[in-house]
Amino acid sequence: MIVRNVNDREVLETTYLAHGGAIAQMILDRRVLKEIGFLAIANLARGKTIESHRDPMEEIYFVLSGEGEMSVDDETRHVRPGDATWIPAGSAHSLTNSSEQDLLILVVASSNW
Repeated sequence: MIVRNVNDREVLETTYLAHGGAIAQMILDRRVLKEIGFLAIANLARGKTIESHRDPMEEIYFVLSGEGEMSVDDETRHVRPGDATWIPAGSAHSLTNSSEQDLLILVVASSNW
């Protein structure tokens, strides 16, 4: 069993700027996972955007707090806490924080990359 907290050294050491907008950290990744690519947490400050990009793997963005505008290919929808967005592999996607608070998301990615 592996239990990771977002404040653990192994998580904090992975902090990076995700696609020009969010501060992200890998909670669990390929260093320990076998069938899942990664689980990350990302904080998108008010007015910031995760720029449109394409990834070679399927992803899910899950909103923990805050609100935003999620775009996948040609479709844009408002997202809020409790919303999960499925992003097919190779699809262009972006997320803009449209709320007055930070937008906190979990990102889960498949291992096929």
